[in-house]
Amino acid sequence: MTVYALAQLRIHDLERYGRYMSRFMPVLSQYGGRLLAADNTPLVLEGQWWDRNKVVLMQFEDAAAFRAWATSPEYTEIAEDRKAGADAVVLLINGL
Repeated sequence: MTVYALAQLRIHDLERYGRYMSRFMPVLSQYGGRLLAADNTPLVLEGQWWDRNKVVLMQFEDAAAFRAWATSPEYTEIAEDRKAGADAVVLLINGL
């Protein structure tokens, strides 16, 4: 079943997060993930979006594919810069 990973980020170190982003797409593609959306200024239509300033939506074939990517040596290495440069809430959502 297709799954979606939705990340809500608060970027606080642009240099570290930028280094992460410069290496992100090849690693995502290598593990079959697709970037569906990334927005630094999402429009909040209802409620409050507390302290975040970026949202990212990715698609994976299934939960196992997501986990293979998220725990891969390649992603783990670049994720150090993401974790140092941003706080994140990441949700894994089952597709229909």
